[in-house]
Amino acid sequence: MSAAPDDGTAPLAPAERRARAVALDAALAPIDWSVLPQGAVRDAVDAPSGRLARVTLGPTEGPRVVLVPGMTGSKEDFTLMMPLFAAAGFRVESFDLAGQYESAAAGPENLVPPQRRYTQQLFVDDLLAVLESGPLPAHVLGYSFAGTVAQVAASRNPELFASLTLLSAPPLAGRALRGFKVLGPLSHVVPPRALGPLFISALRHNVHRAPRERAVFVTARFALTRPSSVADIMALMQRTPELSHELRAAGIPILVATGTGDVWHTAAHRAFAERLGARLFVLPTGHSPCETAPHQLTEAMLELMRG
Repeated sequence: MSAAPDDGTAPLAPAERRARAVALDAALAPIDWSVLPQGAVRDAVDAPSGRLARVTLGPTEGPRVVLVPGMTGSKEDFTLMMPLFAAAGFRVESFDLAGQYESAAAGPENLVPPQRRYTQQLFVDDLLAVLESGPLPAHVLGYSFAGTVAQVAASRNPELFASLTLLSAPPLAGRALRGFKVLGPLSHVVPPRALGPLFISALRHNVHRAPRERAVFVTARFALTRPSSVADIMALMQRTPELSHELRAAGIPILVATGTGDVWHTAAHRAFAERLGARLFVLPTGHSPCETAPHQLTEAMLELMRG
């Protein structure tokens, strides 16, 4: 499904749409990442771990798209993608994971019975609660660690998923951090939870050289994000499940998307896609194509949705 040009001409062919997406991404201007897209609606979802901050955009009757941010991320990571889905007729939403940014109050102490750690089950149950709060099945994108969460949810409840996009998701089972281009060697000698503060410090110091306006927002989020949630997620990434058999059996259309400058090597993502029987989309970007190539990533997802 794609929006037709508003000048009365025929819809563009796939190759033309891709070329236009490349040109539009090349022309992106700086934005204030703390400002949501025009027309976006804020609310919150009651989940097992607490209330999760959410933002929604697009026609209420449109097919549903759920974009799930990763560790240290937030719903604002998809600010440039959401209007594109809305323009294409989709109802698109995103939410902050438990412990992250405006969902910082959500955590294991709210579970019944209360727990001490942010666990994979906590994040999966929260995602299922978000999905079940609206029309189903939904097209779901899981970004980075949330890609693992989305895989687990899809393997258990495939009927909730119309498609699954795994954006810069951990492509290695087990100790996924071993494949990090930079932190990989440390993952063998430093306890996983101890890597959390190192990761936060790296982002605060903008070691990935994000544009100034992006770095300002990323730093500001840490005033709310719980360090314990980051540390626990780091530990969870050292126990990444292998779900290729279950997901192949589920028959959900899957897209593996990544940038050549991702924290994991492209070869690992390629092998990941092959195990899943998924399409592979590689962009000349870093870990965050949702920020740097939103038109191309959205177009790749729309092609997956169209079948």
